[in-house]
Amino acid sequence: IFPKFFSSWVDPQDSERIGQLADRKEELYRELVRRDGIEPLPGVVALLDSLATAGIPCSVGSSTPRANIDAIMEIIGLGDRFQAITAAEDVTEGKPDPQVFRKAAARVGASPSDSVVFEDAHVGIAAGLAAGMKVIAVATTHPIDSLGEADLVVESLEGVSAATLRELIA
Repeated sequence: IFPKFFSSWVDPQDSERIGQLADRKEELYRELVRRDGIEPLPGVVALLDSLATAGIPCSVGSSTPRANIDAIMEIIGLGDRFQAITAAEDVTEGKPDPQVFRKAAARVGASPSDSVVFEDAHVGIAAGLAAGMKVIAVATTHPIDSLGEADLVVESLEGVSAATLRELIA
């Protein structure tokens, strides 16, 4: 009965309706984070401080719509720490295709081999590796033992610094 309910609600061939529902879901997400707030992951602020001190540019590469990224940056107050943003609207292929990460690196003048991706999802890890970048997987959504394909796997960003990235790329 469950699949029957959904199949009568939205025809899988109705891309316009699916798009409307997806857009509404993203609007609701932004409303919730604006209402309830959101905090950066532990270690993010210290990491961004370390990267800024070291003169390492930071770029966001995400499959998320730009409006979501802008909302999060506004709420957590870290938007000025990133020199570029590449969002869902900026690419034609989603992860695990590496396009989003390659564009994010190019926007700050970085080569893939000198870039590090931070990811919490398997498709993102695959995209970063396919881009020729080093990948640090953060166990925020998946168990740490399932993220082994990354170059470095951490429980949190606490303790990760510019020195960590330099060691990884060396």
